Amino acid sequence: MADPTGFLKHGRHTPARRPVDLRLRDYREVYEPFSEQDTRIQAARCMDCGIPFCHNGCPLGNLIPEWNDLVRTDRWAEAAERLHATNNFPEFTGRLCPAPCEASCVLAIGDDAVAIKLVEQEIADRSIADGGLAPRPAQVRTGRSVAVVGSGPAGLAAAQQLARAGHDVTVYERDARIGGLMRYGIPEFKMDREVLDRRLEQMVGEGVTFVAGVSVGTDFTLDELRARFDAVVLATGATVPRELEIEGRHLDGIHLAMDYLTQQNQVLEGTRDAVDITAQGKKVVIIGGGDTGADCYGTALRQGAESVTQLDIHIRPPETRHSSTPWPTYPLMLRTSAAHEEGGERIFGVNSTTFEGRDGHVTGLHLLSGRRIPGGFEPTPGSDAHLEADLVLIALGFTGPEQEGLLDQLGVGMTSRGWIDRDAQYMTSVPGVFVAGDAGRGQSLIVWAIAEGRSAAAGVDAYLAGGSSFLPDPVHPTAVALR
Repeated sequence: MADPTGFLKHGRHTPARRPVDLRLRDYREVYEPFSEQDTRIQAARCMDCGIPFCHNGCPLGNLIPEWNDLVRTDRWAEAAERLHATNNFPEFTGRLCPAPCEASCVLAIGDDAVAIKLVEQEIADRSIADGGLAPRPAQVRTGRSVAVVGSGPAGLAAAQQLARAGHDVTVYERDARIGGLMRYGIPEFKMDREVLDRRLEQMVGEGVTFVAGVSVGTDFTLDELRARFDAVVLATGATVPRELEIEGRHLDGIHLAMDYLTQQNQVLEGTRDAVDITAQGKKVVIIGGGDTGADCYGTALRQGAESVTQLDIHIRPPETRHSSTPWPTYPLMLRTSAAHEEGGERIFGVNSTTFEGRDGHVTGLHLLSGRRIPGGFEPTPGSDAHLEADLVLIALGFTGPEQEGLLDQLGVGMTSRGWIDRDAQYMTSVPGVFVAGDAGRGQSLIVWAIAEGRSAAAGVDAYLAGGSSFLPDPVHPTAVALR
């Protein structure tokens, strides 16, 4: 069992961030190394609760108390096995997931939650350093083939699960390199691309074929794809951006966040010589208070922006859990990313009303203060304000998958919210075509994407095997048998 007094003896500690003046000079990950002994101490704070609510808080159903205690007792290899039993890519989630498991930690009722995300990343990184990324190819091949369209976390998780079940898997990606949002949307100061590339090498060793620079539905039809493969998994993501249709939107200098982030990531990877959209020497305004906005925030500071301001339509959350989101729900509270401590400012409770410009280029925008209400925004009378801006980045999230081309050809059913409809086994209205990730559930977390990829793989495996499956399904754990 766990150390029964660990949480009484030790407080919560996580890795220190590199000094701001140093990390703004590069795009390396912001966190300092954390020692093995300190990680074991943090794992010892886990109480191994009789009802571990962290299991429910994690979409993957990670066996958190088990691998916490294995780390505490210095059994790292066993901890890695338990971690990988439910999560294909813990080195991704340990860096990028907002840790809903910690929000539902029982210790968090009256104390700081166990540093679950930290322990997860340390297990994954240590396992990799010890050779834990050796390929695990299937011992028996089924002779069945599956195409996965999209190489984000959902597509990669589905591909790895299906390859390990013995199917021949080909992943198609329209961008020049594999990785989807993790390669082109996530800044390198949050996750170094080596972390992604070494996992892709493992998947190649397991028999997965990657085809980049090919757009299914344009370069060849979906009918051609279905004729070649026994099943298809759509993991194209929710890539249609939510726009801000206000006066002046046509002005130069106003860009979508993902266009901006993608260019910088391409430069860092050496696939682009220079960015067309730069924050250097500019007054930057970011519209949108979420993670993508924070990614733009940190990127703009590294590019040498004169100033950075992030606008959030919601009023400033409290410093601690709000009563409207009691434990074990994910709490409404102020969250400060590493980028937010590097400079700039955040403004809460404002709505952008008009862009203004000169000679066709944006020079500023007008705002109203107020509060978000269902279906709109309630402004405070007389609260009009003005911000100067040379560069405006719109980071308002995404509305759903692109329907032109691929989905139009396929003719799958869509939900009222614009997502691809599917049944409990993740199959669309077209037999043999499945959907996983944001394309089927809407914009969500990386941990949900991986969980959906695993679940879709279980559905595909059952479909190809005539109802007998051996792949675990984290979202519907009773639907299929575990290995």
